[in-house]
Amino acid sequence: MRKIDHYIHAGTRDNTRVAYQSAIRHYEIEWGGFLPATSENIAQYLVDHAEKLAINTLRQRLAALAQWHIDQGFPDPTKTPLVKKVIRGIQREHPAQEKQAKPFQLEQLGMVDRWLDQAISTASASGDRAAELRHTRNRALLLLGFWRGFRGDELTRLQVEYIEVSPGHGMSCFLPHTKGDRQNKGVTLKAPALKQFCPVAAYIAWKELAELDSGPVFRSVNRWGGVGNQGLHMDSLIPLLRTIFKDAGVADSDDYSAHSLRRGFANWASGNGWDIKTLMEYVGWKSVQSAMRYVDAIDPFAQHKIEASLSASPATAALKIKNKDDLA
Repeated sequence: MRKIDHYIHAGTRDNTRVAYQSAIRHYEIEWGGFLPATSENIAQYLVDHAEKLAINTLRQRLAALAQWHIDQGFPDPTKTPLVKKVIRGIQREHPAQEKQAKPFQLEQLGMVDRWLDQAISTASASGDRAAELRHTRNRALLLLGFWRGFRGDELTRLQVEYIEVSPGHGMSCFLPHTKGDRQNKGVTLKAPALKQFCPVAAYIAWKELAELDSGPVFRSVNRWGGVGNQGLHMDSLIPLLRTIFKDAGVADSDDYSAHSLRRGFANWASGNGWDIKTLMEYVGWKSVQSAMRYVDAIDPFAQHKIEASLSASPATAALKIKNKDDLA
C-alpha cells in the first residue's frame, strides 16, 4: 500500500468503511446494479427497497454510493433532484419511529455488580481462572461503560497505554478519535473512583488479573484462561452484555444493547439534577439535540406537571368549593 493510500484509509472510521463496503456489495451483487450509476439507477434501487429497509439505512446506502462515485472521480448521481424527491417520498409514505436503546437503570447495575462479585469469588475459590478472568473483565466493562457513558465502539477501542489511574480519585481515558471528533484531535474522558460500583477499582482488578501492560483493554478469554491479544469485536459486545444481564437475573435481557449503558447513565444523571450543559460536557455531546435523544423525561406523560397546574388553577379551586357546597 502506498503511503498516500495508507493515510486515505486512516482518514475514514473503521465502522464507516465497513458499512460503506457492505452497502456497495448490496447494490452491485444482491441488487445487480452497475457502477458508475445514473440517477435513474439509484432512484430505482431506492424504490425497490422502500418497503424493505428503514429510511436511515437507505440514507446510509446513498452516502456509500455517493462516496464511491466521488472516490472514483465520477459525478455524484445521489444529489440529483430525482433522487432527492424519491427519498422524500419514501420517508413520507413509510414513516418509522426511531428505535432507542432501553436504558439500563442503576438498580439493575447494582444487581449485576453483586452477581458478578459473587461469581468472581466463587471462581477464585474453585481455581477456575477462565471464569474468574471473564467475570472480572465483564465487571470492569459494565461499570466503566455505565459511569463513563461510553459508546460501545469506544469501549472496545480502549487501550491500556492511554489510561492513567489515580487510585482513590479516578481515571483518565484518552481516545485518539471518537464519533464527534471530526478533526481527529483525540479526547480525554475521566471516570471517578466511587465508594460502590467503582469503575476504577474494577478496571485495576481486571488489568492486574489479566497482566495487561499495553494494547486493548477488553479482550477475549478462552476456556483455558488464556487472554487474547486483540480487543473484543464490536459485534460481540451486545451478545456479551445480554448474556451477563440474563445470567444475573435481569428481566427482558434481550431488550438491551451497548447503548443501554450510555442512555442509562444519561437518565440517571438527569434524574439526579445534572443540568444539560454539565451532562453534555461529561459525556461528550456536541449538541443539545444529541443529548436529548438519550435523556428520558422524568415525567414522560406530564402527569405531575399537569396535576400540579390543575391544583393551582382558579377553576379547580372553584370546583372544589362547589363540591363542598353540594356535599353540605
